[in-house]
Amino acid sequence: MKNLLNYQSSEYDCGPVSLTNAIRFLFEREEVPPEIIKYIMLYCMDSYNDKGEICKRGTSSSAMRFLADWLNQFGQAKRFPISCEFLSGEEVHINQTGRIGCALRQGGVVVLRLFLEVSHYVLLTGIESDKLYLFDPYYEEEDDPELSEEYGEPGIAFLNGQPKRANRLVSIERLNRTGKGFYEMGPFELREAVIVFHEQDPSADHMQRF
Repeated sequence: MKNLLNYQSSEYDCGPVSLTNAIRFLFEREEVPPEIIKYIMLYCMDSYNDKGEICKRGTSSSAMRFLADWLNQFGQAKRFPISCEFLSGEEVHINQTGRIGCALRQGGVVVLRLFLEVSHYVLLTGIESDKLYLFDPYYEEEDDPELSEEYGEPGIAFLNGQPKRANRLVSIERLNRTGKGFYEMGPFELREAVIVFHEQDPSADHMQRF
């Protein structure tokens, strides 16, 4: 059975929740080794804020890169059919023929860093024409009178009734912007993404897809 996708429990755990959601989206609950969930939570939320408080600056790029490598090694050692690729900088640009677009069309998912007032991780689960399906783990209700007006800007739509797939539909044009508005990926030097696949052959080289 596939699990529902999760929302974060605090202001800071969007990283581990989005990475765990990648696992929940790709694998049946009965397939998931519990140590994967343990180590995702162990290595994420590793950043300190300006007061020196651990966890309160979320998850670093280094932690995401490490976990992508760790999941690849785990998959090979345990014969678990997962493969990951960490992208950064100018590699993180979305179109129909690029690495992210191709990965989504081939059944993979992408943990993506973007902005939602501050840097934030979401899960991309599909691509359709000029829009992307994504699951944002930061829970908001569309009819909440206190909902930030930025959610109403062009290129952002709420989705309901798809709890195992997506809760937003966002234009590719908006995501590719270099600003720091809602659902914009920002400057290239701040961009990062982790592509995750459920491999039919655990020994397959995911790099061959590109």
